[in-house]
This record gives sequence, structure tokens and C-alpha cells, in this order.
Amino acid sequence: MNRRTKGVLLVGSVAAVTAIATVVVLTGALAKAVDPQGNCDTGFSRLSSCTYHWSSKTTHQSTPIFTTPANATSTIPSGSRDTFRPTYDVMSWAVAGCPGNYIARRLLCAVPSEAAPAQPADDDPVTGLPRPKPWLLTTAKDSTFIKAFHVETPLDLAGVLRFYRLELGKRGWTETDGAVVKSDGAVIAFTTSDGPALLRLAHQDDRTIADLSLRKPAATDAAILPMPILPMPGQVRLLLGNDTDEEAVITINEQTIELAAGARLADAPATGRKSPESQEINLPPGTYKVTLKVASGAVQNREFEVAADETWGLLAGPAGVPLPVRLY
Repeated sequence: MNRRTKGVLLVGSVAAVTAIATVVVLTGALAKAVDPQGNCDTGFSRLSSCTYHWSSKTTHQSTPIFTTPANATSTIPSGSRDTFRPTYDVMSWAVAGCPGNYIARRLLCAVPSEAAPAQPADDDPVTGLPRPKPWLLTTAKDSTFIKAFHVETPLDLAGVLRFYRLELGKRGWTETDGAVVKSDGAVIAFTTSDGPALLRLAHQDDRTIADLSLRKPAATDAAILPMPILPMPGQVRLLLGNDTDEEAVITINEQTIELAAGARLADAPATGRKSPESQEINLPPGTYKVTLKVASGAVQNREFEVAADETWGLLAGPAGVPLPVRLY
């Protein structure tokens, strides 16, 4: 087992940061020993080796996010940005390796049907949102402004759609009119007691990708909005980072960007303050092809869909796996 712990020091008003990352190989009893909470319950058999990578970071903001210079002019009422508003930000990702051999995949990866629908794995530990089993990759974000969850699964799109309609209905989420459901994707809005939510599904290669997000009431509060992280009106802001110990190269929308090892998405996730080594681009809404390569890994290709007025992060993960995470 190879364990890695990262510490991050944030300067200024960030009170505390805790960062933990682990890389383990799970088999049988070892899985229970290193993961007693069952967070690695991907749905794959524990009798077979399962490579599992996980990382989580928590940031708390305990002093005013903004200060307004005396000579500054603003349309926001005087003093509103100086009011103490504590914020928090939790972000995590996990990648589980599924055997590449087709026969092994059929033995380990459940294939749901009308008679045997997709079963739930444990809820995501950061957001509390449901995830189907088996899953291959997850990213999660829980902050003062948004709760968002990204999951990739070998299940077919129809099975994942049935799973989320059932599980979200159990939680009191109400599907609104205007759902768009196609053979290769779906977009469904929900109303919840905690704010508006959106489910977006897409099928790509051998997996279904689900993005589930919930905007919290604080996301409309001009006094505490994280202004540096907001996208330009009608655009998408994409922050790029590298969670590996090697240099990475990302190509998107005909732009090629080199990322230093360990490049963070942001210096302070709660405020969106940029890290000196971070990179970002602005995009119109749409579906984009992404090519990612780390020095010692194979080229990874993905597509991901983004909508207007969203902010996303894209991390280079273990072995160069692309890790999309919704930030705002």
C-alpha cells in the first residue's frame, strides 16, 4: 500500500485546510481494513484486485472574504462585503480500476435489466448524493454555494436514468416539466427543499456519465458570492489542475496547455482566488473533446458537456485520468 499525505498552506483569511490522499490496492479483508466506512463500495467483487485511488480536501473560511477599499465604487450596499460570512468547501475524487478483460468485466460488473435494476452503492461521503453500483470514477464538491457530484459507470444510460429517478424521488426531489431524454443523453431539472437541482446524463464509449448538481440559496447572495470563480455571462469558466507528481498536457477546444506537477485548481477554493501555477480558459457552452497526457501514462480521451454560467474544474488524476468537477 502506498500512502500519500499532502498539506496545503493557504495564506490570508483561510483558517484551516486539511488534505489527505491515499492510493491503495484493495483485496478482500484488506479492503475492510483500509476502508471501514465502505466508501470504496464500487460494486466490484472484492475477491478480485481493485486498484483504488482517493483524495479529499477541506477548506474553511473564517474571516471576511472581501474587503472594499475606501475609494472603491460598487452597486452592492456599503459594508455588505465586509460582513462576516463563514464559508466552507469540500472537494474529493475517487477512481476504481475495473479489469480491462471483457470476460472479467462481465463477471465483476453488474448489468441491470428491467427485472434487476441498478442497485445503489453507498451514498457519496462528501455530498450525500446517491451513486449506482458499480462505478468507475467519482468527483464531488460541497460548498457554501453548490453541491455537485460526477460519476462514471459501466451501466447503460437507461439503467442510470431509472436509478436516479427512483433514488431522487425517495428523497423528495420533484421532477419539473421539460425533461429532455434521448438514447444518448438526458437533462432533467428538479425542485428540492434545498434549492434547484439538475441531472445531466451522457453515454460515452463504454460508460454512462452522470452529473448531478444542486445550487444552494447562498449562490444568489451577492454579499458572499465568490466573485473570482464566477464565469463570464453566458460562458463557461474552466479551471485546470494537476493532481499527479508529473507534468501533464491537456488539449481542449484546440488549445494545448501544459500543467506543472501538483498544479492546484485554486489557491483558496472557497473564494476562487487563483493559485500562481493554475491555468484557466473561458468557453462557450457545448460538448468538448479533451485529450490528457501525463509523462508516464497513455493518452486519455474524453468528452464532457458544459452549460452557460457554469464553472468547472478539470484535474489530471492518477495515470492521467481526467477528473471533471463542477465548482459553481
